Amino acid sequence: QVQLVESGGGLVQAGGSLTLSCAASGSISSANVMGWYRQAPGKQRELVAKIISGGSTNYADSVKGRFTISRDNAKNTVYLQMNSLKPEDTAVYYCLGVITGYSYWGQGTQVTVSS
Repeated sequence: QVQLVESGGGLVQAGGSLTLSCAASGSISSANVMGWYRQAPGKQRELVAKIISGGSTNYADSVKGRFTISRDNAKNTVYLQMNSLKPEDTAVYYCLGVITGYSYWGQGTQVTVSS
């Protein structure tokens, strides 16, 4: 069992930046996938970014060029650097880890971008 805890959310003005962190209670070095999803009110949860075990990354088209996902296996932490934030980025952001065949979700962190 692995627990994921997100942090770093908050209120920011449009054009600003935030960095989200996802700290795992166990090792993520063997994780197949670590990713960030988000869910806005009234909408389905959607993929924001993910990083595969080999280091390759995928991003939603809406965040390409603005968001960067990274992982620090030594700290068992995944990050999401978010720049040039827009009001439409407002959502609860969730961390996902696929580790040894199991999927784990964090509890989410709220990101609110004001116009």
